[in-house]
Order: sequence, then structure tokens, then C-alpha cells
Amino acid sequence: MATSARTYKARGIVLRARNLGEADRILTLFTLEHGKLDGVAKGLRRARSRIGGRLEFGNEVAVTMHRGRSLDVISGVEILREHWSALVEPSRFAVAAMASEMIDAFCEPDLAMPDIYALLAGMLAAIARSAEPRMLLPRFSMRLLEALGIAPPLDRCVRCGNLLAREHAWLDGEAGGFVDDPCRERGRLLPELAKEELANLRALAAPRGAEQRAVRALPSVARAVELLVAHNLGRRLKSVAAAGDLGTKSPAEDIHAQAL
Repeated sequence: MATSARTYKARGIVLRARNLGEADRILTLFTLEHGKLDGVAKGLRRARSRIGGRLEFGNEVAVTMHRGRSLDVISGVEILREHWSALVEPSRFAVAAMASEMIDAFCEPDLAMPDIYALLAGMLAAIARSAEPRMLLPRFSMRLLEALGIAPPLDRCVRCGNLLAREHAWLDGEAGGFVDDPCRERGRLLPELAKEELANLRALAAPRGAEQRAVRALPSVARAVELLVAHNLGRRLKSVAAAGDLGTKSPAEDIHAQAL
């Protein structure tokens, strides 16, 4: 059945929700067709709501939207992929919250970004099945920065543009990337990444299917990625404290990370 000019459909992922009045709720969705958008689900908090339980955090849904004066109204919901029942586990929820917060903070409303939509969808599916969800975040973060076009060069100094030495480089948070020894300001304590760590960082940023792709970050590399995200965002993620240390000690690779 064709939709009217005031009605449209979208495929989206629930990023967050906030209450409105006594029974309604405003949902922020990251949609495939329209990018980030807000919609109000009327009566969602009532026990007899016909769409109650479908618009939970992390779920991928098909929604029917009716254009309103200030906020569009969500009039129909179909679950495409239900992740909420797995994401309620605390360690999974913490990582999913960080991934969703990054999408919410970095992506503009009403701007379709299908590559980033696919990245988030794969990330949430991987988190929902993973025994070590924290391991997934550094690669997701690097691929997100790359997709947004704001990732720093990983082979050149951000200050002078010269090739970085193979042995080591320093992460300069103020410059938003890595600097070589001549550009490193003496007296400043900057995180140093050695050859193995630089190789791990570059492999984390590699696209799916790349021969040198990595899904697991070394602890020092995970911390460096967190600093890069904070620099580009202009603040530390609000949900980062809940996720704890992003580094992992086990060398095993999580099979569910293949989605990233």
C-alpha cells in the first residue's frame, strides 16, 4: 500500500530514548535512509501500548513515521533484528552504549550515511553475540573515524607531514594524531607507541577483508584510540567509564568480530 506524502518508512537502529509527558517517549534513531532522526512514540510507556517492547535500545526496526509539526510520530514498528535481550548484560550494554554515543555525537541529523549504518549494525550484532564485547570497540572506533574522514594519518607526522619512523611515534592529543621525534615537544609526557603497537593500530583501521586486518587491540593501542575519539569529539565519552579498561589480555580472536 502506498504511503501518503506525510507518511514515510525507514529502517533504523534505536540509539537512545527519553520520556515525554506522562506516557510518551522520544526516540533517537539512526536510519539507513535519513540518517539520525528523532520521533515520538505516543503512549509507549503505557502497559497496553501496541508497540511497547519493540523500540528498545539497540534494536534494528522498520518504522512507519507520520510527519508532525515539531516531531515526527512513530505510528508503526516491526522488529528486524532484536538485540536488546542480549544487550541487557552489563558488559555488552556498556560497549553498545559507547558505540551508540559515538554515532549520536558524530553524525548529523537528516544525513544518510549507509556505510556508517552498516558499521553500527554489524557492531551491535557482534556485541550481542560476543563473550568479550570490550575487545570490539577499538576497531569500531577506528573504522568510524575513517568513515567520517577525520581519522589521523597513521604513517605521517600530523605536525610536519614527514613519514613516521618505523620504531616508534608519539600520540599528541592536542594535534589529534601522531608526531615524530623532531616534532615532539620536550618536557611533555606523550603516549609512545612502539613498532608493534603502530602496526596493530594500522591493522585495526584496515577495511573488512584486508589481509592485514586486526580485530583485537593491544591495551596501549586501545587507550590511544580512546584518546583519538575524545580529541575529535572535543570531550571524553560520557559512557566510557562504564566500559572500563578497553584492553584485553587474551590473544584469542572473537569469531563474532568478523562482522567488523
